[in-house]
Amino acid sequence: MKALRTNGLFYVTLAVIAVILALCPAEEAAAQCAMCRSAVSNAGAKAMNLAILVLLIPPVAMFCSVFAVAYRFRKAREDDGLTNPTRRSGQP
Repeated sequence: MKALRTNGLFYVTLAVIAVILALCPAEEAAAQCAMCRSAVSNAGAKAMNLAILVLLIPPVAMFCSVFAVAYRFRKAREDDGLTNPTRRSGQP
């Protein structure tokens, strides 16, 4: 039980540190807003939105593919009765 509390405290501390780092961005990251604004004013907002969608498609497709393969593999293991390898069929 103590190990569980220690792990829980670790994850809470890690989450707090992540939130603090996310709320305190570097100055270089804030400078990108001006770059995006100038790119949108030159190329137009419609072109920028299309570019964002085009760049978003490959990571989303890869994530969905990995998720689908994992889901199918897990479903196949459940159908075969292999989810708990220490228990054999017919044994309690």
